[in-house]
Amino acid sequence: MFQEHLRAPVTGQPFHQTIGMKENEQDTLKTIQGHSQGLYKDKGSRFIALAWPVKDEEKIKELLAGIKKEYHDARHHCFAWVLGQDKALYRTNDDGEPSGTAGQPIYGQILSHDLCNILIVVVRYFGGTKLGVRGLINAYRQAARQAIANNRIITKTLRKYYRLHFDYPAMNDIMRVMKTFDLQQEGQDFGLRCSLDFSVRKSLSHKVIERFRGIPDIQIRLLHTD
Repeated sequence: MFQEHLRAPVTGQPFHQTIGMKENEQDTLKTIQGHSQGLYKDKGSRFIALAWPVKDEEKIKELLAGIKKEYHDARHHCFAWVLGQDKALYRTNDDGEPSGTAGQPIYGQILSHDLCNILIVVVRYFGGTKLGVRGLINAYRQAARQAIANNRIITKTLRKYYRLHFDYPAMNDIMRVMKTFDLQQEGQDFGLRCSLDFSVRKSLSHKVIERFRGIPDIQIRLLHTD
């Protein structure tokens, strides 16, 4: 897990390391709300599309293993997935179909709907008649499209989660910043050395961290981004 460890100067004067996103940067993404299915038939072949929202490759591997087990009698299990707001992490798989006729059309539907953090698997039961390259591309595209259409597209706001460490006399200043930015408190431990967990919209994190830096002798740790 990536972590940032910062310590504001004892004088309370800010230093110049930049954290977080600039205010004008996008901090939302579009994905699907839950699991859905789609079905497309052509010349006896059935194309069953299965879509899930996903956050990491471990979940994707788990889902793929489950699908292959459940649909073990199917001829092909083709898929595409995209992770991350910038859609830079993705993969397509034709699973024995002619190159570019299955995974790529599924991936194309994900991109055309501007989605990320999504996995779509299309399971094919062969009907005995070959569809040709055009027929396959259309079938996998239509099945994926149906799975998306049968779901709900949602917009999620990305948030950063931080932990503060500070001495009790700084409590009032800490809570003032929390209230000013309407930060969501996620946890706390007010012992000899206080700690407080909070989350903030990613695009506001730069301003919030800058404000906390103005409080003397405070440690700020980035826990994760969601």
